[in-house]
Formats: sequence, C-alpha cells, structure tokens
Amino acid sequence: MAKLYINEEHKVGHIEPEVYGHFSEHLGRGIYEGIYVGEDSAIPNENGMRCDVVEALRELKVPMLRWPGGCFADEYHWKDGIGPKEKRKKMINTNWGGVLEDNSFGTHEFMELCRQLGCKNYINGNLGSGTVQEMSEWVEYLTFDGVSPMADLRAANGQEKPWTVDYFGVGNENWGCGGNMTPEHYANEYRRYQTFVRNYDAGHPIKKVCCGANVADYFWTDRVLKTCYDHGEFAHGFMDYLSLHYYVHPEGWDIKGSATDFDEEVWYKTLNKAFYMDELITRHAAVMDTYDPDKKIGMAVDEWGAWYSCEPGTNPGFLYQQNTVRDALVACITLNIFNKHCDRVKMAALAQMVNVIQSVLLTEGEKMIKTPTYHVMHMYRHHQDADLVESSLTDNDTIGVGEWLVPKLTESVSCGKDGALTITVGNLSADAEENLEIKFAKGGYRVEEAKIVAHQDMHAYNTFEQPEIVAEQDFADYEMSERGLTLTMPANSVVELRLK
Repeated sequence: MAKLYINEEHKVGHIEPEVYGHFSEHLGRGIYEGIYVGEDSAIPNENGMRCDVVEALRELKVPMLRWPGGCFADEYHWKDGIGPKEKRKKMINTNWGGVLEDNSFGTHEFMELCRQLGCKNYINGNLGSGTVQEMSEWVEYLTFDGVSPMADLRAANGQEKPWTVDYFGVGNENWGCGGNMTPEHYANEYRRYQTFVRNYDAGHPIKKVCCGANVADYFWTDRVLKTCYDHGEFAHGFMDYLSLHYYVHPEGWDIKGSATDFDEEVWYKTLNKAFYMDELITRHAAVMDTYDPDKKIGMAVDEWGAWYSCEPGTNPGFLYQQNTVRDALVACITLNIFNKHCDRVKMAALAQMVNVIQSVLLTEGEKMIKTPTYHVMHMYRHHQDADLVESSLTDNDTIGVGEWLVPKLTESVSCGKDGALTITVGNLSADAEENLEIKFAKGGYRVEEAKIVAHQDMHAYNTFEQPEIVAEQDFADYEMSERGLTLTMPANSVVELRLK
C-alpha cells in the first residue's frame, strides 16, 4: 500500500492564483463561436459573450486570461480591433487555418470578457511584426488617464476611464513564429520594447513577461537572461516573468496522435511526457537561479497542455480535439508539478480555454459541454492562493509499458487561508485500483469535501449527446482514523479531499 505523509505544520511555499490561468487565442473556434458570438446572436449572451461559457468559467474561478496569442499576437495590430465593428479591418489569419479574421473581438471585447469573468488580464504585445510605437500606444490607450491622443481615441470608442493592465507579454515565441530570432537579438529587442510599456498608473504597475524558451532550450534561457542582466542586477520593473512553453505530443510534433484512439502504451507514453514538465521547470529554474537567486522573476508556463491531431473532418488549422479521461490525468500531473514548484512557477496558462487543444469547454452551436480537464481544474481551484504543505509519497510503485514508465500516484497538498487542507491525488494506472494510506503530523481532521473524476474506460469522453460521461462526482471510498485516513482509488482517477 502506498503511503502519503503530510506535515501540515510545515508550509514550504505559496501557490499564486495565476498558476491556474488560461489562454485564448484567435485560433479556430476558440474565441469566435466558443466565447464570443456577438450581441445579435440567438445564443444567450451579455455584450456578445456566451452566457453559458462565462458562467462555467466563473465556476472555475479563472484567475487570469492571456490574449490575443500565441502566434497570432505577433501579427496582431491592435488598432484593427477598435472602433465600430463595421469599419474594422479584415485580415486573413495566416497562422491558423487561412480563414477571415474580422476583428470584431478586440481590445474592448477582451476587457469586457475579463470583467465578466472577474479575472486578471494578460495582454500579449506584437514584437515580431509590430513597432515600439505601436506597443507603446496600445499601453497608453489601455491605461492612460488624462489628455493624450490614445486616451482621446479610447474615449471616442466608448471607454472614457482607463482600464488596468495586469500583465503584458513583450512578444511571443520569438524563437519561432514570433520572428525566428536568436536569443541575443530578442533580448535586446525586449530591452528596447519593454522600456515603452510605461506604468501610467503608479498604483497598479504592469507586470512584464519576457519570452522564454521552447521546451528544453536552456541555451535560450541563459542567453536571454545574460543579455538582459545589467551591472549585477535586473532593474526594478524590468522583467517580472520569464515564460516557458511545453506541449505533450504522444507521437511527436509531426504526428501527435489521436485524442481518442490510443492503446495502453500510448496512455503511459502520454503521462510520461507530462511528467517531463518537472525536469523542464527544474533545469530552467537552475539557469534562472544563476542570474536571479532571490527568485524575483517568476516562471510563467503560459502555454501547456496535451496537443493531439485534430478531430477527423475538422479544419486542421483549427486544432479542435476531444478531451478524454487521459487528459484529466495530464492536468492532474501538471498542476501537481506546478504546485510543487511554487517557489519559481508564479503563473501558467492552459492552452486553450474553449474548442482548441486541451480545452476545458467545447461548444457546438448553442450547446456547450465541460471536458474531463474542466472537472479536474474545478477540483484544483482550492489550491489557488493557498500555501504548499510538505508532503511525500512512499511505496509508490513504478508502472507502465516498455520505456514509458510513471509513478503510480501523483499528489500535492495545500493549506488555504481558511485553514482547510486540499489534497489532490491521481492514480495513473490504466487498469488497477490503488489503496493509499494518508498520515498527518497533527491529525484530528474531518472530511469536508471528497470528489473524484474517473472512468473505467481510459478512452472515455463527453459528447454533446452525453455530456456527463466523465464528470466530477462525490467520492466515498475512504475511512478516517485518528491520525489519517485510507482510501481506495480506482484506475484512471483524480481524487480531491478537503479537510478541516
């Protein structure tokens, strides 16, 4: 029997809410049809935003939303997306599907969406094909309270008072779709562009995100930081986050593999690759420690998720894929890793929110369903803004097929401001249940909530005809004792316990 030891007396870090952030790009049906249907749509909406989608996302307590990309960000010219919709410029989305982008969802719509969600905003600026002036004027348009050309333009478009901007990304994936730059070139461009991301609101300074590495490119991390490092330190407000992007491709970048048709070997291959996130964070963090030993710069894993081949019969450029119980385990593994690395990981964004890659919601016309990933993130919402508690597993067998091995269980534990412990555990076995004994340093707890996301079929997923095949349910297969509890977890399962 595996054992989980929890020392609730020892808090080892703080889990920032933004670790549970989301990402939505102008890609496929992610924004249009997925989030935004327009004010004249027959689908119930508030100022163009789907009411059903917004309500479901509110239940997740979405802390932060990143927009407009992604690769789209470095071709996006923000002035095309303001003013009367009938006068906005139209363009071809050359990155994703070659479809028409009418810019009906722009700056005002994004800020309205964040208002409805009650979340912080993360805007990604165009460094790849945009100018310093363009980026500077966007920040002025958004945040300047006074007399200026951009503030006057904002007022003319119906927003007299400025917004606040929480996070601003200076470019995206500039090692690739954002310009194919060398790290030294990008770092010097970052130095220049970020200078003009001005803090017009002294009481709410914008936090700046520097473009970090693709997967295991530790050279990029080192060279960007070295080039930005100046006279033994980073200037205050110069860089608040360094990003990292990593997607799980079971069969590699070119093939990727089916979202629903896979065997047991591919199940374990997928989960094994999800665990690679731990090594990536550890090694990139070690490079960051060389220049930033006090951890003033947070790591922002602002694109993560499982990326498979698109569903047959859909536009390949739309990246629409189904979401199975396997994805629930990918989310479980990844979020537990983020929690364990909360000393350095201060922000993350699941890619993407609706209808694209590892989405939490799927829509089809007026219909909407919650995916297995949604239900896991709903359980994990209690980790937001909580303190990581010391915990460790023993007798945790290694399982898998061939070279694709994983520990049978993955876990993390936190203590909220209300004193409640949140324990999240995943059983990664495709076919075997697992008994787990949990021991506390103090004890005397009672279970306030026990939930599970599971299905005996590792291929199970929700459809618009059967939307709750995989759903969050009450979990009762546990027994309390004076200093702990024991539980039996079925195969393919994620369990959340809330104790006080």
